[in-house]
Amino acid sequence: MNLRKRQRPHVEVHTSALNDIMFFLLLFFLLASAVVNPNVVKLFLPRSSSGQASPQKTINVSITKDLTYFVEKEQVPFNALEQKIASYQQANPDLTVILYADNTIAIQNVVSLTDIANKLKIKLVLATEPQK
Repeated sequence: MNLRKRQRPHVEVHTSALNDIMFFLLLFFLLASAVVNPNVVKLFLPRSSSGQASPQKTINVSITKDLTYFVEKEQVPFNALEQKIASYQQANPDLTVILYADNTIAIQNVVSLTDIANKLKIKLVLATEPQK
């Protein structure tokens, strides 16, 4: 008869690899949150190979695929668009409008907004995504 106590092997859990994984996940989410811009309406922009940086005194005007107009994330009907942009122009005479137009809308909608900018003598820039 064996009366000695049986010795169980000592079990260890190494968590150093888990620390590395948590560090990389934290780093990923920090970088991903820095890229997100909450001031822009989500659109699919046309692509361009010659992109330029935007000027300092700007406002964003967006046209969605269902022809909804936004000025600085505020929905504005088309007939009130000229008055809204003119109110921004009074605050900044050297204003530049950055137009974010969905790539599926008709060019006539972009041209009509260009006419408003020309009437108010405001620079208008069409926003694009870099070509891959």
